[in-house]
Order: sequence, then C-alpha cells, then structure tokens
Amino acid sequence: MKLIPSADELISNMRKFFQPINANERFMDEEPLRAELYTSYQMSKHGKSLATKHKLSEKPGKDYLLKRLAENEVVLHKVRRLVTDSIKLKNQISPAAEWLIDNFYLIEENIRNAKKHFPKGYSENLPHLQNESLKGRARVYDIVLEIISHSDGRIDIENLSSFVKAYQSVASLEMGELWAIPIMLRLALIENLRRVSSQIAVDRVDKNLADYWSKQMIETSENDPKNLILVIADMARSNPPIVSAFVSELTRQLRGKGPDVALALNWVERQLSGSGLTTEELINAENQKQAADQVSISNSIASLRLLGALDWRDFVEAHSFVEQTLREDKNGIYAAMDFSTRDNYRHVVEHIAKHSPVSETEVAGIAVSLAQQNNNEDPREQHVGYYLIGKGKDQTKKIAKMRETVGAKLIDNVHKHAFGWYFTFIFLITLCATYILGYFAYHDTNNPWFFGLILLLVIISASQLAISIVNFISTLFVNPLLLPRMDFSKKINPDYSTLVIIPVIINSEEEIENLVEALEVRFLANRKENLFFGLLTDFADANTQTLPSDKHLLALAEAAIINLNKKYNREKNDLFLLFHRSRKFAPSENKWIGYERKRGKIAALNALLRDVS
Repeated sequence: MKLIPSADELISNMRKFFQPINANERFMDEEPLRAELYTSYQMSKHGKSLATKHKLSEKPGKDYLLKRLAENEVVLHKVRRLVTDSIKLKNQISPAAEWLIDNFYLIEENIRNAKKHFPKGYSENLPHLQNESLKGRARVYDIVLEIISHSDGRIDIENLSSFVKAYQSVASLEMGELWAIPIMLRLALIENLRRVSSQIAVDRVDKNLADYWSKQMIETSENDPKNLILVIADMARSNPPIVSAFVSELTRQLRGKGPDVALALNWVERQLSGSGLTTEELINAENQKQAADQVSISNSIASLRLLGALDWRDFVEAHSFVEQTLREDKNGIYAAMDFSTRDNYRHVVEHIAKHSPVSETEVAGIAVSLAQQNNNEDPREQHVGYYLIGKGKDQTKKIAKMRETVGAKLIDNVHKHAFGWYFTFIFLITLCATYILGYFAYHDTNNPWFFGLILLLVIISASQLAISIVNFISTLFVNPLLLPRMDFSKKINPDYSTLVIIPVIINSEEEIENLVEALEVRFLANRKENLFFGLLTDFADANTQTLPSDKHLLALAEAAIINLNKKYNREKNDLFLLFHRSRKFAPSENKWIGYERKRGKIAALNALLRDVS
C-alpha cells in the first residue's frame, strides 16, 4: 500500500530540485558567481595572471553551453512559479525575488536572443582549455566567468576593455573569441541568475517549511496545548534543515507567541550549539545573504540591459590585433572602408589562419606586407584587399602555407574560371540530352534530312533546358560576393567628391519647379561636404532643332538653380548644377532629339568630367 506523503515531506522534497547537481558533468559548481570584488587596476592585473594560467587544448571541445542554457531556462521558470505562488499566498518574499519577478520578461528576452545567436556547435570551433579543473571549457567563456565573478555581475565596458586588453598583452584572442564575448556574457549572466535564483528557491522552500511547522505549533498551542510536545517531536523527527532561512522564519513567527511554543526555539538553539552558532547569528547571516542576492540579481539584470545597448562592433575592432594590423594598409584605404567590407576581409584572414600553421595576426601581416612591397602602377594591387579577396589571394595562401581540401580547391577553381565551368556544364547537359533524344529519333526515321531537322530542334531545346538547370543549380551553390565599399557615412573626402544627377526632359515651367524641388529634397537628406547635386536635362523631341519656348525654359531652369545656391549661401554656384545639351538630328527617327536620350546624357557628362579632371 502506497502511503501519501505529509505536507512537510512534500515541501522538503522540493529542495532537491534546486540543490547542486553533479558539478563534474556541468564543468562548474552551483555557487553564485561571486568572488572578491576587484578595482579596475586589479581587474587588469587579474587578466594578465589568468592569461598565463590558461593552457589551450589542441583537441576540439564539446558544445555543452546550449544544454546548460536549456537547463537554466527550466530552473528559472520553476523559481518564478514558486515565487509567484508565494506572492499569491501573501507570503513575504525577499528583495532579490522581487527583482527577479519584476524583470523576468527581460530574462526571457535574453534567453531567446541567446538561442538565436548561439547556433548549435558554435562553441566547438572556439579555443578550449586543457587545464585540469577547466578541461573542455571554452577559453572565452572562462574569461567572462572571471569578469562576472569579480564584479558581482556588474558589467562595465571600461573594466571589460581593460581586462581584455591586459589578457591580450600575454595571449591574443582570436577574432571568433572577440565576437563571442557578448553572447558568452549573456550566457554567463543567465547562469549567474540561475544560481542565485536556485538559492532564492531553496530559501523559499525552507521558509515555507518553517511556516508549515509554525502554523502547526501555534494552532496546537491554542486549541490542544497537551499535544504541542507531539508536534514539536514530529518536527524534530522530520529532520528539518537547520539553516538561516528556516531558522529566521521559524523564529520570526514563534517569537512572542508564548512560553509553550518557545520549546521549539529552544530545540533549535540546542541543534545549533553543536556547531557553535546561535539563532541571532543565523538571522544576521540570512539578512546579509538576502542583501548579497539582491545586489547580484540587480547587477546581472542591469548588465543584461547594457549588453543590448552596446555596439559590439566598435569593441571588437578596438581589441582585434587583426584589425590593427590591417589598418597598416598602404595609403590608409582599409581604415576608410565601411564596416561590412572590413569584416569581410577579417573573415578571410580568419579562414586562412584556421587552415594554416600561422596565427590570424600573422596572416593579416602577410597581406599587408605584400601590398606594401608592390610597386606596380595599378593602385588596386597596392591595397591589402587585393591579397585577401582579389587575385593576390593565392600569394597570401601560399606564404601562409594554407592547407586546402580537394573540395575547397575545386570550388576555388570554379570561382576563378566561372565562365568556363558554366559553359562546360551547359555543353555536357545539352550533349547528354541530345544524345538520348537523338538516339530514339535515329531509330524511328529513315530520312536523314528529316533526322537532321529533328536533331537541330533537339539541340536548341536541350540547350535551353541545360541553361535553366545550370542557372538554378548556380543559385543554390554560388553565393553573391560582397563588393568592397568606402565609408562615407560621416564625411566625403575631397578625393571622392560625388555628383548626384537627375537625368530628365524639360518641357514645361511646372515640371522645372518640381524637379528643382526634388533636387533640394535630396540635398536636405544628404547635407555632406563634397556632395553635389545637378539636373541633367534635354528638351523634348521636335521636328526642328529649336523651338520658341526653349530659351525661356532653359533660362527658368538656370535661374532656379542659381536661386538654390544663393538660398544655401553658395555664391560660387557649385552646390547645385545644371547640365543641358542641344538636340541632334536622328535619321532613324527623322527628328531632332537628345542624342541617345538618357544613356547619351550620362555618357556625355562622364566625358565632360574626364576632360575637366
């Protein structure tokens, strides 16, 4: 016969869920990430010390962080339900629990973001440690655990930067590790919240247990005093946890309730005497623990907010040795490029280093050195990008002794001779289809002329089929290439002065007013130095070279452009420009038109600019 457990047994069993589990299985213990608080100077010193202690493993690590994140999510949700139930029962909850409940939406949001930006197997490609106590842990994850431990969960970008800089003065971090710092910080903060929350949950369970026995004793003392000793004996036999949360809650509820229930408090005092503690000391310890938990929870939540507000691109570039090396590019072109281009270059460096015996910084140095040593007249060959994404990439690979697989070499060959491979695949598919269809046609007809006609039609049809198949397959396997771009988001240097033009045909006063207004709107949306705006105009097609209204329309357009320049204090009339050309006779249309219309206007403007320069 199965016995139904008592209420105190049910409450006591709840502790097991939140108690520490096998620490070796999780690569960590279950205590909150709370160590001695360090100043900025101490953080820097600790960063150097940590770098000397870390020993990297040559074997790939295992991805346990996603599994741990899932476990943390489960525990946090259970703690929330436990605290929410306590609030519904009007039980007094700790300040840390209040912080947790009030900001749980933020925790859930960060868990979702962590799952989204931490794909399966991501941490396996990061350097792992072989230190006995840290074996299998990603190096960057151990770094952020140390930062959080010695700051009690409070992330400060300056302290973080100084720590990383100090660490890299001894051992450099890879690009992947620098990019992993934000997500690792998020995972570590969630881990810390889970650990502190588990303590909150255990304390809540202990207080619920104390509440249960307190109410049993108070009710018995009021209604059946003779049996009070039996209730106290039952509590003693249940072996309750004599910890700060249980003792403080039991003392709070029983103190001042009369001499009868004081016997229970005396029993608690006798239990504590063996360890040299007193009830007051445990109550003070409980108060201090609640204060410490509140600080840890509030710091961790504030840090989660900070993580979402920071632009980590600047952080990564500021601490990347690869970035600093590439910025030595000749003529400073690399530094003036936009972020996506620089990031693409860094990914190429990372890829080459991953399959080479040299480091990422050394690969970047090879590319920069090749660019600086090149004295060819072509400026493109003096740019570091030529040796990372251009034709000079093979030189970089060769010097870095990059090891490529057969598949990688084949793909590289396809990229280099794209047209040849494209044509070859079309030819082979066309040949196969033509042979199959032609084989049946050859055996079904005895007329060679008729067979030749069929064969010609089959070749045309098969080639169209082949082109469609190759084009479809190409879209599946060939990724678009990112074109290198300069960064003009803040300013445009005089060397890169740009002219924005609107090619149009003018044939009325109203149209001229609308065009000038549109030109002004474009200027107001892009008010940068060395950026100019112009109208590139033609007259409408006509049967004669000129019309009576031409001079008036042209004068009106010219006056509108001059007024725009005066409106924005450009007395030299060099901000807004007007480019106009006369009609030319087109024999094919038997009319006077702007030569080749829009394309002709742009070609003529380019020719003019080349002559001016």
